[in-house]
Amino acid sequence: MPPKDQQPGTAAVMADAGRGAADAPLLNRAAWARILPFLTYLFFLLVADLLARFGWHADDLRWLYAVKIGAVMLMLFLFRKHYTELYDASLGARAAIVALVTGAVVLVLWISLDADWMAVGSAPGFKPVTDGRIDWLMVAVRIFGAALVVPVMEELFWRSFLMRWIETPDFERLDPSQVKWKGFAITVLLFGFEHNLWLAGMVAGAAYNLLYVRHRSLWSPILAHALTNGLLGVWIVYTGSWNYW
Repeated sequence: MPPKDQQPGTAAVMADAGRGAADAPLLNRAAWARILPFLTYLFFLLVADLLARFGWHADDLRWLYAVKIGAVMLMLFLFRKHYTELYDASLGARAAIVALVTGAVVLVLWISLDADWMAVGSAPGFKPVTDGRIDWLMVAVRIFGAALVVPVMEELFWRSFLMRWIETPDFERLDPSQVKWKGFAITVLLFGFEHNLWLAGMVAGAAYNLLYVRHRSLWSPILAHALTNGLLGVWIVYTGSWNYW
């Protein structure tokens, strides 16, 4: 250990940290591990849209969802070693309850914030009905994907990566509690307009952001997101409100 008068001061340490962040690549392997599953999901949305434009009927495209979820699962599996924040799945009872309550509240708001001015365009929907009967296997695949795969994929992209990356390219070193207003606000806006119901999307994005910042564990927003999507699926099937899918 160097003598006290030779140890670097606080300013020097901060300067070194700044240089380290500046030297970090804009998108490192950890970033791509979170981006590619999300891009895979978007790719299949584009494929479905193009096929529909070429005359494919919506009923013929329903099983494309299963392919999409399978592809996303494969990507998550291939990059699993990069998701270090998921290694510790422990979440205190109080934090888990808060996450579950938040997920339920987001669901209520999601199906309530549906006025015309709160939506962009119209969602194509997903109607798993064949010859007047519900295809329960199709329903199971849809709820499985929405409740168990999509939350992991989206939280890794939006919260773990983008919200922190906006603050620093070396995002893995940034504690969630240190996220500033810029990363928080931009993520909320983009997450909102990723969805047809943009206002509901922003509310959900803000809620999941707060859980991540407050609990400093990605499992908190994943749990809330999973409950929101799972309960939404049950509500959709019960009410026949297929346009919410």
